[in-house]
Amino acid sequence: MGRAWADVSPDARAVFAEADGVLAEPLSDLCWEGPDDQLNLTANTQPAILTASLAVYRAIAARVAAPTVVAGHSLGEYSALVASGVLSFADAVRLVRRRGEFMQQAVPVGEGAMAAVLGLDADTVARIAVEATGEDGICAVANLNAPAQTVVAGAKPAVERATALAKQRGAKRAVLLPVSAPFHSPLMRPARDNLEPLLRGTEFSDPEVPVVSNVDAEPMQTGDAAREALIRQVDSSVRWVESVRRMAADGVSIFVEVGPGAVLSGLIRRIAPEAKTVSLSEPGGLEKLEGVLAS
Repeated sequence: MGRAWADVSPDARAVFAEADGVLAEPLSDLCWEGPDDQLNLTANTQPAILTASLAVYRAIAARVAAPTVVAGHSLGEYSALVASGVLSFADAVRLVRRRGEFMQQAVPVGEGAMAAVLGLDADTVARIAVEATGEDGICAVANLNAPAQTVVAGAKPAVERATALAKQRGAKRAVLLPVSAPFHSPLMRPARDNLEPLLRGTEFSDPEVPVVSNVDAEPMQTGDAAREALIRQVDSSVRWVESVRRMAADGVSIFVEVGPGAVLSGLIRRIAPEAKTVSLSEPGGLEKLEGVLAS
């Protein structure tokens, strides 16, 4: 994760080195060499993805024009806030390490679950989540990822009922996700309560470019608004479809995915098919981006 960029960019290497120093541990080794079972622990996954994303961003900053707006999906909102000058990278790394710990502690492993539902609209999935909620726990919409891809989260029995109901209602797929906690559901309220004092004790500057928030799908213009959005984000739905549509409506025609993987590029193509997308998970994507920008 991020190793290819660190090999070719001193700026990217410097980001990994800074993360190692802030956390007082070799996060870079974990990103580059694993083991997977340690990297997949959310307390490690969150700072790892943040670091890999910012390494790419710093590597390309001198090669391409500055963005006109930024956004991030869930954890990615922290990367977006660093890119926009709202948070320092050091503060963001410290925050997401604690965020991951608090999220994992909020619900014992095995008691919560998340599931992706494909092929149904979000309103139908929301009704299914309500129907699946019972005495043994809640189910709620967690991520609105694409017009026909919605993720639910909550107590494992309720989420399992939701997947069964979704299949009965005609979903193409309804599958449990390999995650360690029911993120972005009301069960994350303890994590929100624990993270809030840390966020309030952290300096948030006004953004240099607008940041579209997950919880409101609206551009944030102040550091205070960004802080409040991160607090609410912990146990609220990620409104990614609306966020992308808002950016497209405001004139964004090129979306650049900065960080490991290309999942968001695929989602954006389904949300705003007229837009161009470029994934920079590997350095080879930079040439494609420069070509897209030049055209």
